[in-house]
Amino acid sequence: GVEVGPQPQGVIRADILEKMRKIVRHGLDFVQLFNKGQEFPPCTIEVYKIMEKVDYPRNKNDEVIAIIHPKLQDQDWQPLNKGDPLFLTLDGETIEYKGDNTVYPAFINEAAYYEKKHAFVKTVKVKLTAELLRSQT
Repeated sequence: GVEVGPQPQGVIRADILEKMRKIVRHGLDFVQLFNKGQEFPPCTIEVYKIMEKVDYPRNKNDEVIAIIHPKLQDQDWQPLNKGDPLFLTLDGETIEYKGDNTVYPAFINEAAYYEKKHAFVKTVKVKLTAELLRSQT
């Protein structure tokens, strides 16, 4: 599957649709070249691996007591370091990231994940290496 975004639920955006079409075309081009016997050299790619789902801070009644901090909003895939702001309480207090390692948050403040209690997910960068790839025909 291919998920291209971000875009609000129920909204169709021309720029996002074009990105989706482009990635699907690349995938189909790859399949066609592979089926014709083209070799693809070894390569390394950097990807993001989900490590943890992070919920909004809640009180003892399971009610949300803080929102995504404005400095984190719209910063998907950007480095988050110890001391960076995460949440802003309804009283105006900043809750900072306390982790020792840099992470890359994604799906920040996505409406589709509210009911799942996900404010965002923490990801880390991982390098994947592919060996030489060629058809066995």
